[in-house]
Parts: sequence; structure tokens; C-alpha cells
Amino acid sequence: MRQFLFVLFFPMLVCAQSDFDKGKTLFEEKKYTLAKLLFENYARQKGSDPKTTEYLGDIAAHQGRWDVSVGYYKKLKTQFPKNANYHYKFGGALGMKAKESNKFKAFGMIDEIESAFETAARLDSKHIDTRWALVVFYIELPGIVGGSETKAQKYAGELMQLSKVDGYLAKGYIDVYFKRYNKAEINLKKAHEIGHSKITFEKLYDLYLNKLKDVEKAKKLKAGVNT
Repeated sequence: MRQFLFVLFFPMLVCAQSDFDKGKTLFEEKKYTLAKLLFENYARQKGSDPKTTEYLGDIAAHQGRWDVSVGYYKKLKTQFPKNANYHYKFGGALGMKAKESNKFKAFGMIDEIESAFETAARLDSKHIDTRWALVVFYIELPGIVGGSETKAQKYAGELMQLSKVDGYLAKGYIDVYFKRYNKAEINLKKAHEIGHSKITFEKLYDLYLNKLKDVEKAKKLKAGVNT
């Protein structure tokens, strides 16, 4: 009897597992529409599990369907309240939804966005993306509704403890925002000296070319990268 049941249900199990694996491959290839269909089919056959739900939330986020992604991430953070990454993704999706909403609706989401990011930071002291999100959140948010350079600098400092490159980039970002370009140059140069990455180059090059209007420094930096 057991052997009969195994033979009966084995094709369904293989198909379901195949849908998940294929969906994962398509997701990695950025074929989100096709991946979505396979993950949804897998969820129908096997029932929703955290990883499938997360993939569906990620796909919705990549497609700019913020209401849908918020729904998936909210389900995950509610089911797993101690998972920092779920809180971070929920806050990020809600933040993007707020950006595309009118100001009145956006203001109503601020507290929930802040709470999600702060919760993620508290749950995971080494979560770099969350700290970046908080730096940007507190800098871009108007002071009258909670924006604060002091809070942004706090998380930039925490980034510095986790990654010197991210720390200097974050401090440079803050300086650029407030048009403290000479100070930004110091921080972005340090980030590039340590990281030598595409991102550190682009941030420093943009500062020279578009903020400081120093074409010679921009050329010299570019020449150094190409040698």
C-alpha cells in the first residue's frame, strides 16, 4: 500500500520540486514573469512556504508592484518576527510604495517604514543593507516629519564598524546631500582607496565631475582606473 501511494504521488512531488528549482533559475536569470508562474504553481501544489513567499515578494518588488510585495513581506515578518531580513524587505517595499504615493498617503506610512528598518537593525547588528536604508531614510525625510542627520550619522558610524568602505561611502553620501563637497571628497577618496570598486569609483568620479566641477581630478581618477 505504501509503495502504491509513493508511486501515485511521486510524479506530483517531482513536478512541484521541479517548479521551484526552475523558478529559482529563472529568477536568477531575471526572467521574473516566468519565475512568478512557476513559484505560484509550486505554492498551489505544496502550500506556501517562506522561501517561495519571499521569492514572490522579490519578484513583485523587481516589477515595481509594491502593494503586492508589501503583502508578501508583511506575511513573512508577521510569521517570523525575529527575522531581520523580512522586516528590512517590508520596510523597503513600503518605502518605495510611499515614494509613488501622494504626500498625504506617504506621510501615513513613515512610522511603519521607520519601525521596520529599526526593528531589522535591532535584530541583526551586522545587517549592512538595513543600516544603509536608515541612513538614506533619515537624510531624505524632511526634519519636520522625523528626518535627522544625527540619526543618519549614527547608522553611518555603525556601517563603519562593519565595513570601512560602506562607512566612508555613507558619510560621503551625507556630505554630498548637504553640499559639503570638500568633506565628501575626503570620505569618498578613503572609500575608493580601500575598496577600488566600480561603486567607489563612480561616487568619487561623480563628485569631481558634477559637484566640484573639477574636470582635471575627474580625468586623473579615470586615467588611474584605466591603467
